[in-house]
Amino acid sequence: MKSWSLSGSEQFALRYADGPQLYITEQSRSEIKNGTILRLAISPARAARQLLDRIQSHGIDTRLEALKELAKLSADPTFATEFISMEGIGTLARLVESGTHFGEMLAFTLTAFLELMDHGIVSWDLISLSFIKQIAGYVNQPMVDVSILQRSLAILESMVLNSHSLYHRVAQEITVGQLIGHLQVSNQEIQTYAIALINALFLKAPEDRRQEEHTNPLDQRLTEMASTLAQKHLRSIILNHVIRGNRPIKAEMAHQLYVLQVLTFNLLEERMMTKMDPSDQAQRDIIFELRRIAFDGENDPSGTEKRKAMYTKDYKMLGFTNHVNPAMDFTQTPPGMLALDNMLYLAKLHQDTYIRIVLENSSREDKHECPFGRCAIELTRMLCEILQVGELPNEGCNDYHPMFFTHDRAWEEFFCVCIQLLNKTWKEMRATAEDFNKVMQVVREQITRTLAMKPSSLDQLKGKLRGLSYSEILRLRQSERMSQDDFQSPPIIELRERIQPEILELIKQQRLNRLCEGSCFRKLGNRRRQEKFWFCRLSLNHKVLHYGDLDESPQGEVPFELLTDKIPVSDIKSVVTGKDCPHMKEKSALKQNKEVLEQAFSILYDPDENLNFVAPNKYEYCIWTDGLCALLGREMGSDLTRSDLDTLISMEMKLRLLDLENITIPEAPPPVPKEPSTYNFTYNYG
Repeated sequence: MKSWSLSGSEQFALRYADGPQLYITEQSRSEIKNGTILRLAISPARAARQLLDRIQSHGIDTRLEALKELAKLSADPTFATEFISMEGIGTLARLVESGTHFGEMLAFTLTAFLELMDHGIVSWDLISLSFIKQIAGYVNQPMVDVSILQRSLAILESMVLNSHSLYHRVAQEITVGQLIGHLQVSNQEIQTYAIALINALFLKAPEDRRQEEHTNPLDQRLTEMASTLAQKHLRSIILNHVIRGNRPIKAEMAHQLYVLQVLTFNLLEERMMTKMDPSDQAQRDIIFELRRIAFDGENDPSGTEKRKAMYTKDYKMLGFTNHVNPAMDFTQTPPGMLALDNMLYLAKLHQDTYIRIVLENSSREDKHECPFGRCAIELTRMLCEILQVGELPNEGCNDYHPMFFTHDRAWEEFFCVCIQLLNKTWKEMRATAEDFNKVMQVVREQITRTLAMKPSSLDQLKGKLRGLSYSEILRLRQSERMSQDDFQSPPIIELRERIQPEILELIKQQRLNRLCEGSCFRKLGNRRRQEKFWFCRLSLNHKVLHYGDLDESPQGEVPFELLTDKIPVSDIKSVVTGKDCPHMKEKSALKQNKEVLEQAFSILYDPDENLNFVAPNKYEYCIWTDGLCALLGREMGSDLTRSDLDTLISMEMKLRLLDLENITIPEAPPPVPKEPSTYNFTYNYG
């Protein structure tokens, strides 16, 4: 300080010159790498005081520049702590509540507010009702600046997710119907924020208020919100303006669509967990209706005993396990009353299909009849498991299905398609009652394989299921088994052992090439939709890992010049995964972090430092853990390596054995013949 003729060292601090330009603290000084460029700046406390004074000044230009700088500095936790301690949050809130800020000035104010609150230093419960009303007003305005709308939606979502009391206040100001309008814009970021807020409102709704009728105005809004999630209007807008838009769906949008899909199916949870009351006449009347539609009960005999005997016979033909009192079949949860709802929907909306399935099986006398009632109940249970009915959405999962946004009663229609598939598969397998579990396993495989193909409509689903007959499932199983096990004869095993090292080397080179291309990773713990990213890639000579922060997810390769930090490969001590990662030890107990836990890994390097990753998907996780193991000279043990190894070895062996088709390969080499009596092998040309 003396060499620069500066006095008062406490008024100054060091900051990184590149990247986010964070302040250096006593806690973070050990993280400084050799070659890092630092610059001298005024201290966080002094900067916070100056900015606080400037944003309250009368000059518009001065305030705008101050708010712009504040929005940038607020991402620094050291600065944020100082600014918040000076009642900075309250000052920003008052600026918003005053309604005097517009356009760019308001956008920077909201950005700074969101960045400061994201550090978790102060509670969201301190937010005033007038602030909420002002933010909600920006969302409800028909013509509002995109940047202001974007930040307002993000602030409301954070309020809902972080505070139970604020959830009630936001739910009073914002309805799902108002948010639907923001899905019809061309800006995918706005669409993502709007769906995220819809999801947050429903996800945090009290469990016992999602579907019940209440007299409280707020409870009525919750009921309206639940019905809005299930109505055609919302689905058609999402289908036409989001899924079928001109641009590809980004990862965050795909995740929000997946969450919306799970939450929509969770509306079925109450029926799924409701047992049938055998004494409830209204519920028993539904079973009577199923019997009447199938067998036309107008010709019932008048005698009670005769009617009971006929009913018992009919219930047996309907395929119920309990012929005397079929209501007992619906006392297990799941699937509870949801199974009966599905059966009644099929019987009323697809009556011809229902009658055909029941009658063609009830008239059989060869023990190959498919029990409709038992199958419908077990199928409902299976579909609940496959589509996660009643479960929380998994963090980072993007597995949504466009076809569920194409129909008013997508769940019931999906059931109707699958029950016809089950009946068809039962006949193809020539199954009996003893084969019930085997049939259900095949049907589960048919459904999961088809869902993995992402059919865009229910008609496309039917077409793909027709192509996955029982014989095709057997063929696929056999093909997969052949590719996994190959043949077990000693010559084939020996050939496999000779091929394996060169295939492993090929996989290793592919992994290292992918590391040289690099990957983008999401920063963990960022609950907002304004995500932070960082990029990491391996140098072309495989000696250095380069990494650095990014403002947004890159569309292509990131040059080395933009990656300011690096780790020599020679400094890496080990690579740990899952629960062993330093950044996972506190999160591993949370249910919603299960998938994050499975995709986490860390690089430990000297002195006891680490670089923490959460892969965007399982494929990237396998690529990076394999590549790092290859760099360290260790075995690549991921599922992807095993799969690639089996596939490539199988292909190579089939190519080499192509000329030996239909030729039996002996278990042992042919015997060596006895030596000849003489070695006089000559030919007399004379």
